[in-house]
Amino acid sequence: MANLFIVAAPSGCGKTSLVKALIEKTDNLCVSVSHTTRVARSGEEHGKNYFFVSEQEFDRIKANNGFIESAQVFDNHYGSAKQTVRDLLKSGTDVILEIDWQGARQVKKSFTDAIGIFILPPSEAALRERLTGRGQDDKSIIDRRMQDAVSEMRHYDEFDYLVINDNFNLALDDLSTIIHSQRFLLSQQSEKYLSLLNSLI
Repeated sequence: MANLFIVAAPSGCGKTSLVKALIEKTDNLCVSVSHTTRVARSGEEHGKNYFFVSEQEFDRIKANNGFIESAQVFDNHYGSAKQTVRDLLKSGTDVILEIDWQGARQVKKSFTDAIGIFILPPSEAALRERLTGRGQDDKSIIDRRMQDAVSEMRHYDEFDYLVINDNFNLALDDLSTIIHSQRFLLSQQSEKYLSLLNSLI
């Protein structure tokens, strides 16, 4: 069985950029595409960035217990489909879920072996600077995002690994080390090399 990784971080910590770079440099690793009720942004593709669905379709999937986790973020709903994740893991592909701490709690109920990674900024000032540097939001929205970030960061200790994104390349190396180390666990290697072990012992 492949590994299921949960990567969580407050907004502005570089999670999406880090995961994208990690996928590009790592074989046999992908991000599970989530469902969402929000409207697609410019350049986003259905089935690649998200599965963009109506609220009615989202509610139907949820009612049929089709999500391993789901959440409402502002006015939109997000969810990770059980079947999508299970099919990827069954194929031997390691899977990353980019979700928040609440979603992580939900996933752990169905996938107790899921590996949680939490990403933190190097300081509060650095996080505010990153959020402000986007140039997309006014001060009141930045303040709200900072409050949300502090609330999220309080749950760092519910995860297995902690990565500080002070330097992007170093943080990427840290993530890569975590992914690869999990592949060398006895449970993983004994399954992968079962025939070799049988011939040797």
